[in-house]
Amino acid sequence: MTIADLREKCKKSIASVPRDFLFMAILVSTSSASFGLGYLTGLDAGQGSVPFTTSPSSAETAVRQVVASKTGTKYYLPSCTGAERISEANKVWFATAELARAEGYEPATNCAGL
Repeated sequence: MTIADLREKCKKSIASVPRDFLFMAILVSTSSASFGLGYLTGLDAGQGSVPFTTSPSSAETAVRQVVASKTGTKYYLPSCTGAERISEANKVWFATAELARAEGYEPATNCAGL
């Protein structure tokens, strides 16, 4: 079979498929691929979360012991009201209070347990 014969065979098989079906198949597959790539890119950039996860894993909570603001000078326990007022974009997490102090943060005086 020559290349010309193969080309003619492909043309005949494509011609037998209705144009509307072919167009819709290409449209659906392209939009699905675009959505999937955008979703994965968002996950890589930290702008989304994996579906059905409602709480951080035990490994994440073990690392997140105290929190501070990027623009502030105090650190808090996650349960303190001061920590709740820090926007998610400005939160800086530390595994220990000593690490927060090493970065120049001081314990908050209104946070019991520090």
